[in-house]
Amino acid sequence: MKLFKLPDLGEGLVEVEIVAWHVAVGDRVAEDDPLISVETAKAVVEIPSPESGCIEQCYGQPGDIVQVGDPLVEFVAAGEGKRDTGTVVGRVESSDQRLREEPQIEIAGGVAASGMRATPAVRALAHRLNVELSVVTPSGRKGNITAADVERVARLFAEVGPLEPLRGARRSMANNMTRAHAEVVAVTVSDDADIDAWCSTGDITLRLIRALIAGCEAEPSLNAWYDSHSLGRRLLRQIHLGVAVDTPDGLFVPVLRNAAGQAPEALRAQLDALKQQVVSRKIPPEALRGQTITLSNFGTFAGRYADPAIMPPTVAILGAGRARREAVVSEGGELAAHMRLPLSLSFDHRAVTGGEASRFLARVIEDLQRSE
Repeated sequence: MKLFKLPDLGEGLVEVEIVAWHVAVGDRVAEDDPLISVETAKAVVEIPSPESGCIEQCYGQPGDIVQVGDPLVEFVAAGEGKRDTGTVVGRVESSDQRLREEPQIEIAGGVAASGMRATPAVRALAHRLNVELSVVTPSGRKGNITAADVERVARLFAEVGPLEPLRGARRSMANNMTRAHAEVVAVTVSDDADIDAWCSTGDITLRLIRALIAGCEAEPSLNAWYDSHSLGRRLLRQIHLGVAVDTPDGLFVPVLRNAAGQAPEALRAQLDALKQQVVSRKIPPEALRGQTITLSNFGTFAGRYADPAIMPPTVAILGAGRARREAVVSEGGELAAHMRLPLSLSFDHRAVTGGEASRFLARVIEDLQRSE
């Protein structure tokens, strides 16, 4: 009897979401046959069978969250007999099932581990109304949560509907943003580029990529990875550019490999192909990993300036807002209407100085303002 557990899929990933099973109990599989599709790091990955055998048990259902090391499949390897199912007691559950079904430990009174003050009666009311005390704003004396506080939150929950657990790409995005907020010392510097000389005929995304590459050549410290454990940084020779792509399922960041070494036509073809793979959810995991710096063209939708989030271990992200026509005074004092592109550069101040970031942004603007 063999028990196959969720393997370590690399890149520090600790959990996956089950997308679909390709086998069922009683099926015979050969080594490397597909067992299950799971979603992790915003990509769907197919996990093959480690050897030949007959499926005895599948653990988890589509939508369940499974941790690395949790059981996936139990099967009889070729040449082994089937188990006596009557001797098996209980069942193995996914971590998501355990999380839902574990009984909650109540505190008799006083201050809970979260620091919230409430009487036993109020705690019992909160338990009955399915309200977590940690989300309740206390109004009682000395910071005590009252029954009215709990009932108010219960009414709000009833209005907004049930909690919808984040799944797939949105779950991954939430985890990444939590990590970014906890680790990065983010600072943002903003400015505008006058793009009136070319904006009517140029590909704004390709111009942004070219300008970002120019910025990295001027200040290589922004094309780097920061190691918070060793308090050091690694300056990277090649520019592997992550390009933020918005979808209904969440944010994806496919990577343009060696962006500085490709012709504009090749970059456009690669970018279009990556976007299509994102939309169809057929993008390979390796295409979403290894970026050295990131570009977010959020102005495609709306917005002027922003504080783009930096995803460790990278140290910088360039955001471009919506271009607009504005009044500009020339050196000769004449007033004219020009197209101007707002830019926001967020950088990790642990690895990048304000001077380095400003020089990077100045070089980006200089390249964007060229007529060709």
